Order: sequence, then structure tokens, then C-alpha cells
Amino acid sequence: MEFGQILQTASVWVLPVLIAITFHEAAHGWAAWRLGDNTAYMLGRVSFNPLRHIDLFGTVLLPGLLIFTQAPFLFGWAKPVPVRFGALRRPRRDMVLVAAAGPATNLILAFLSALLIHAVPLMPADFGKWLQLNLLHSLWLNLVLAVFNMLPLPPLDGGRVLVGLLPNPFANWLAGLERYGMFILIGLLVIAPMLARQTGGDMNIFGTLIGTPVALLREWVLIAAGHG
Repeated sequence: MEFGQILQTASVWVLPVLIAITFHEAAHGWAAWRLGDNTAYMLGRVSFNPLRHIDLFGTVLLPGLLIFTQAPFLFGWAKPVPVRFGALRRPRRDMVLVAAAGPATNLILAFLSALLIHAVPLMPADFGKWLQLNLLHSLWLNLVLAVFNMLPLPPLDGGRVLVGLLPNPFANWLAGLERYGMFILIGLLVIAPMLARQTGGDMNIFGTLIGTPVALLREWVLIAAGHG
């Protein structure tokens, strides 16, 4: 890929990635602050300024490398917002609300992106094309982040929501999986499909768990935003 093409590709991904990832974390901090834990607030993390949440590797280097190598997927993260669940006014209920705030913010951003697509025909042709690509990428990326983070496995948001909703014995068991959660995810989404391909099988777990719900949500969001 030529340097000019790299810049062109980066220009339609940088803002969607930066906003989707950092707003997700900021939403966790804001929800925790409003529910009684001021840890993130005292650290200056209750802010929708992306610069306060950037992780050098997860927000800049890794997505940049994936764009540069034309990887078939894009992945990244921001600095996790610290939350002391014991400081929340109603820890069990509020843990659910804090965890859900990130994916909910991604859904809102996806809907706003879909709405703003209506403004594209009003723009000069070249800028309009650039804006449309940014908005389409933002729509897709925010839906992927919302669905991925709601998978019911700690430390993902969906796992923490489920821990807050389950009866204590099941909640404690699920919470105990948090230290292994990322290894389980990597095994399911990366290693298992790779091994299946080596043996002539087809195990598209990512498509089933994330791709299918994202496609359905995308259709709903576009209809809700008036794209019929």
C-alpha cells in the first residue's frame, strides 16, 4: 500500500475509532461518578475529551498497524476507567448500570452517525464522500463494540451486567472467570476457528456471535434514522 493510500484510509478511520473507543470508557466513568464512585472523576476521566482516555498501544499503534497491513478487521481499546464498585450507592444494581453505560453510548453514537448521513448530499462532493465513509465506519464500529462488549463473559461489560443480575451462587462463579475471560475469548474467536480451518472445518464464531447481531442492529438503526 502506498503512503498516500495509507493516509487516505487512515483519514476515514481515525475519528470513528478514537470517538467510539474513548467515549465508551468515558461513559463508564460518568455513570460511576453519578452513582457514587468519584474515582474516575478525581483522575480526570469523567470527560468526553478523547485525549484523556487514549492508550498508546490499544488506541493508536494497534489500530494503525491493522490499517497499514490492510487487516480484515479493526480492533483496539482505550485506558480502562477505574471503578470501585464497593463505593457505589447500590453496588449490585449500579454495577449493571456502569457496565451497560459503555455499550449504550456506542449505540447512541451509531444512531447519531446514521442520522448525520442525511447531511452528506448537502456537502461539497469530495468532502461529502469523505464524511460519508467516516459516518459509515462509525456506524459499523460502534455497533461492533456494543455487541462485542455485551458478550456475557467478564471482564466484558456483558459479563458484569450478568454478574449483577444472577443469583449469588451463579454470579460468584461467573465473576471468578474474569481472570480467564480474555483467554477464553481469544480461544473462541481466534484459536478455535484457526484450528478448525487447519482440519478442513469452518467455525465462524465471530460471525455468529458478533457479525449477525451487528447486521441486524445496523438495519434497525438505519430504519430508525430514516433511511428506510
